[in-house]
Amino acid sequence: MTAKNYAKDYKPIDLLAVAAAREVNDGDIVFAGTGLPMLAIMLAQVSSSPNAVCIYEAGSIDGRPIDLPTSVGDSRCAYQASIAAGLTETFYGQLHCGYVDLAFLGGAEIDKYGNVNTTVVGDYASPTKRFTGSGGNPDINSMARRTVFIMVQEKRRFKENVDYITSPGWILPKWPSGEMVPKQEIYGKFFTGGPSAVITNMGVFRFDENGEMYLDTVHPGFTAEQVKDNCSFDLNISRCKGETELPTEEEIELLYNRVDPEGIFLP
Repeated sequence: MTAKNYAKDYKPIDLLAVAAAREVNDGDIVFAGTGLPMLAIMLAQVSSSPNAVCIYEAGSIDGRPIDLPTSVGDSRCAYQASIAAGLTETFYGQLHCGYVDLAFLGGAEIDKYGNVNTTVVGDYASPTKRFTGSGGNPDINSMARRTVFIMVQEKRRFKENVDYITSPGWILPKWPSGEMVPKQEIYGKFFTGGPSAVITNMGVFRFDENGEMYLDTVHPGFTAEQVKDNCSFDLNISRCKGETELPTEEEIELLYNRVDPEGIFLP
């Protein structure tokens, strides 16, 4: 086996993109959004997972853009696509029919059970900040078999209880009692997936058999204790395997010269 040549110089966004790309299995059908998810799926397709299929929310399925699209609505997403339709096809024809293996999403807040908020900060009726809303977040998170959230690591974002549950995690309050119960008890067969990983600028997190988040790997330059200090809940760091694997020279070369040579998302 050939030894890997790891990149000596890389930026935080490079590590995020590479870590996300490594979540893609060859042959996965991936639902991706604008930004880092695009970098991740396109990098996976030109490296470890050439048979992965990408679905962009705006309507293109299995496209192979020559150039990195600027958004999911960019016409370049449809280049060589098997289907170029619209939201109805991507959500109801693919996602709701159970075809999506992996989804990449973001969020403003997350708790230790993977409940994500993209709606408001504060009280819903009188919030201190209102976001753009779900944007398909709950559908995608619940109907894809696995969801990877890509977020900024901050104590105010990793909360004991999110201010509003836009997308359900593995354990959530049951109405009207507020008792925390497994998601399956509330939704049954109608919610087939959920969060499998969270990737931040400090580490990679996963969920244990009880649906609780734990630190899987910590990015170079940080310690597990520093990551824990940037969470408002008691993060389990006992299962941390060590440092996140660095990007290789080949992955960095592909990112900058093949995936995003124009610097649309990369600095």
